[in-house]
Amino acid sequence: MAVDAKICGLTTPEAVATAIEHGASHIGLVFFAKSPRNIAPQAAGKLSSLATGKVIRTGLIVDESDERIAAILAACPLDLLQLHGQETPERVADIRRRFGLPVMKALQIGTAADLARARSYETTADRLLFDAKPPAGKTDALPGGNAVSFDWSLLAGQDFQIPWMLAGGLTADNLAGAVRASGARAADTSSGVEDRPGLKNLQKIKDFLRIAGEL
Repeated sequence: MAVDAKICGLTTPEAVATAIEHGASHIGLVFFAKSPRNIAPQAAGKLSSLATGKVIRTGLIVDESDERIAAILAACPLDLLQLHGQETPERVADIRRRFGLPVMKALQIGTAADLARARSYETTADRLLFDAKPPAGKTDALPGGNAVSFDWSLLAGQDFQIPWMLAGGLTADNLAGAVRASGARAADTSSGVEDRPGLKNLQKIKDFLRIAGEL
């Protein structure tokens, strides 16, 4: 059974086409100004149109207002909203209700206690995404896409009420090991298929998706 794979932070038609052609289950479009993968809603809308009905089009937002979310969706149709900030369970439920879209809540994991806190989102989100905490002492770190991992074995044997996805420094080289250690059936990569932050490498996307398809 293949592992579902999300390629996040896409900014070009070529990268979107490669992800679709080689079996991605999701693509991710980043709407966060501080990210090197940030894309304007109008430009994202053109990429979204290439993926309609082919993959789950995911929009990554960070502690956004209702007005900003509405503006993004007006320009760029999405199938899933990924909340990658400090959104509370109540805010997750509110966004889900207001915009009528499934919501995936991203959570930064470093210890078992972080996983315990993640359970407060099981009744408000449709899916969880477990990412690594930013490097210690790095004041300019992004909420995600920092090319760092966490102890995948923390997830081994965990039983969540809703589906979850593994993220954090995943590459074609370590994906199989991460899946074995964590039990993940879905994986998300961004920095792991880049030559530098924001610049996707099409061959790395192909390699990652090939490994995901073999697991």
